Amino acid sequence: MSLIKSKARVADHGEVFTPPWLVEKMLDLVKGETERIDSRFLEPACGSGNFLIPVLKRKLNAVEIKYGFSHFEKNQFSLLALMSLYGIELLEDNIAECRANMLEVYSDYLGIEKDDDAYRAASHVISLNLIHGDAMTMKTAEGNPITVAEWGYLGKGKFKRRDFRLDVLTGMAEFKEEQSLFAHLGRHEIFQPKQSYPPMTIKELAAKDESATA
Repeated sequence: MSLIKSKARVADHGEVFTPPWLVEKMLDLVKGETERIDSRFLEPACGSGNFLIPVLKRKLNAVEIKYGFSHFEKNQFSLLALMSLYGIELLEDNIAECRANMLEVYSDYLGIEKDDDAYRAASHVISLNLIHGDAMTMKTAEGNPITVAEWGYLGKGKFKRRDFRLDVLTGMAEFKEEQSLFAHLGRHEIFQPKQSYPPMTIKELAAKDESATA
């Protein structure tokens, strides 16, 4: 694997990819979290997914060990594993490649095709969780505030979604400071979701996907 795509990209964007062997060593430092199905990871410069993909593989392995005996549970918890991974990437070709790579790993694990509800649900989740934007400015490529979807599994095939602005979430660090502008406010007054959604099944999430059926 080449660690750079071009010298121009290195000069313009500081783009250098971490080698796979080093990625694995770094992930081993938080091994327990990488193998916990619902632990959340955000890669603010995700490139084509060379950190997110190994984490997804570790999580899917944990799903297989715990729920591999049940087709239903395997489908639910593999999607939850995917839902826990987030990436932001400045370069459009990288984020497109990252989305494709993540979807390929996920679909290969389940053995599903593009017309499967699980595939389309995953495609929808990936389109929300992997964002074309700038983590430094916390703006999308279109110049809007980055919004992240918080996912959770309610059981019995139902998933919940709440959307938060990234700049509001990062205010948590400021909130903890003794002299914080928000010190007089309670946590519940600051970290309100931008939008909440009714519980959805895999089939309902699949119906929201636009790319997999194009």
